[in-house]
Amino acid sequence: MYRRLRYLRETNNLVQQEVADKLNIVKSQYCIYETERVTIPIKHLLVLAELYDVSLDYIFELNDLKKYKNEAKKINKDKMKSRLKEFRKENKLTQKDLASILNTTFSTISSYECGINIISTNFLYAICKKYHISADYLLGLIDTPKKLK
Repeated sequence: MYRRLRYLRETNNLVQQEVADKLNIVKSQYCIYETERVTIPIKHLLVLAELYDVSLDYIFELNDLKKYKNEAKKINKDKMKSRLKEFRKENKLTQKDLASILNTTFSTISSYECGINIISTNFLYAICKKYHISADYLLGLIDTPKKLK
């Protein structure tokens, strides 16, 4: 993901300061993002996806399709919570099972499925990578495709 962010920035002829300004953060924080030292929050990934006109799946390097048709710009919490629950049940996982896989708590998974919190970047990426499911789909940004090849 981080190589792709640097690639996108450079191919758009932007310097780190310009991207940091778009995210309303300091340059040193963006530099840390680009060098994999901390996880980029979903809210910043959405800004970057819009800035570069690409999908989260593309940023996550889950596929090479830059953009989906009819992609929303904001997370749909209702879709996110129902799709996360649907994904979990399709894979015959309890909330406790998924929490164990992600090394978190049952209450964290429950808060995502109830729409209290938006799924964290680390957990979203782990689910998408392991189960070949679209991050954009899980967050309700697109309706298809659900599964990635």
